[in-house]
Amino acid sequence: MTSSSRVACVRIPRFPIAAAWLAAPRDEDDAAPTPAHWDTQPIVLIRSPTIRTVTAQAARQGIRTGMTLPQARALCANLIAWPWDELTLTREIARASAAFLSASPQVTPLREAPGSWWIGAQGFDGIGGERQLATLLLRLARAWHPAARVAVADTCIAAQTATWSTRAQREPVHIAPGEDAVYLMRVPLALLPMDDELRETLRALGLRTAGEVAALDPLDVERRWGAEGLALWRLARADDPRRATLATLDDPRRVTHELPAAVTTMEPILFVVRAALDRLVRTLAADGRAAAAIAITLTIAGDRPRRVTREVRPATPMARVGPLFERCRALLDTWTLEAPVEQVEVSIAQAVTATAEQGDLLTPAWRDAAAADAALARLRTTLGPDTVVRPVRRDSHAPERAGAWDTIETFTAPPPIDTLGGPAMKATPDGRALRLLGSPEAIQVSTDAHGIPHELRWRGTRHALTQVQGPERLSGAWWQSNPFAREYWRCVSATDGESLVIYREASGWRVQGWED
Repeated sequence: MTSSSRVACVRIPRFPIAAAWLAAPRDEDDAAPTPAHWDTQPIVLIRSPTIRTVTAQAARQGIRTGMTLPQARALCANLIAWPWDELTLTREIARASAAFLSASPQVTPLREAPGSWWIGAQGFDGIGGERQLATLLLRLARAWHPAARVAVADTCIAAQTATWSTRAQREPVHIAPGEDAVYLMRVPLALLPMDDELRETLRALGLRTAGEVAALDPLDVERRWGAEGLALWRLARADDPRRATLATLDDPRRVTHELPAAVTTMEPILFVVRAALDRLVRTLAADGRAAAAIAITLTIAGDRPRRVTREVRPATPMARVGPLFERCRALLDTWTLEAPVEQVEVSIAQAVTATAEQGDLLTPAWRDAAAADAALARLRTTLGPDTVVRPVRRDSHAPERAGAWDTIETFTAPPPIDTLGGPAMKATPDGRALRLLGSPEAIQVSTDAHGIPHELRWRGTRHALTQVQGPERLSGAWWQSNPFAREYWRCVSATDGESLVIYREASGWRVQGWED
């Protein structure tokens, strides 16, 4: 059956074990694992009560799927057994799907064969064709296993079976357009999907290849084995209507990705958002546009699925993936999921003409406002909404009122360094900085006959004072509800060498900070 479309199949051997390996806890001293490291160890995944998947090393020792754990341990004493974790597998499938989404907008993970994907391979003539796409997919897949395989054909069934060929071990396989049916004639029947009962029946009849099934009379096939037999007959003739359609690029400014399974954490969603931004920003940049707003829509599972949309608006429109992704990550980190998510949609909600501003290597004072803005958003998400601040001057003689911290919402590039003014907090006469406590703390002070302090007790420690300077009398804010009138002293503690700033007012002595 000739088709105008092309589809690639990516198969990563023993992918569930790769997912479990990446999620397994390790000591900090352990070396980072190589991609093939786990496949050289005897590892099995148990889905009670039998073994579901085995590594190549475990298979060499005679361990097979369907065995019980005691049977396997009888063959291999140092066997490593992990439980089958559906959540971990789903998360890793989503991460791999997001990686493939950066290469093609059509990505479908196979639910019945974890570790296999159908990926749309048509429409790539202008950027190197399907061969370049297959090479890219193979490079991406080898992040999980160095023996990953890729095949391209007109139909999903031909591409999937071609990944099992000997040639696929060396390079991507390309079945020429219109040749799927010819290729399938030699394919072992064991590679076609069917239930065990039908498989045993066909084996008993002596049928071994897809071509032998394709040669049967369709009416006879349907009469003997019903709809399932007829579906198998059609697949054997390369009549496969399935296509990679889960991730679609509805328009140049929207990417929609249906997750392989509903997720309850943000980690898989972050993978999808990053891959979607890669594609969307590439399109924007090609048009000379920049993103002024990014919309993220999550489809929440339930009896009546609902869509929730939130927007990210960077301070400066940009067409760069890194800063935009950091803003999206900051949004998702504060987004509480009340139910599992089935689908993720990322779109350019607003685009503007990109500015011509760019960095200059010969201008040290130039700052990347977009990168700084993204970094500040990440800090606010991690540490809290009011943790990114800057010092500003205030018109007051009182040290605690002479400066303040203003919250930074967006980054504004500073003027050139040689035109900057002095620091926001006034320095001491000898150039040292005054470090203020959050609020002055009460202390006990002993003075001599002239009222000069010579000893104080603060936080349970007695400090003998030297180099005492003062008093410096400050007063003000008489028109406000909290005026001040103080007598300031600067002195050095003989106990720890700290240069303390203390003052006396009507309510007693207090320490306000120290100089360094």
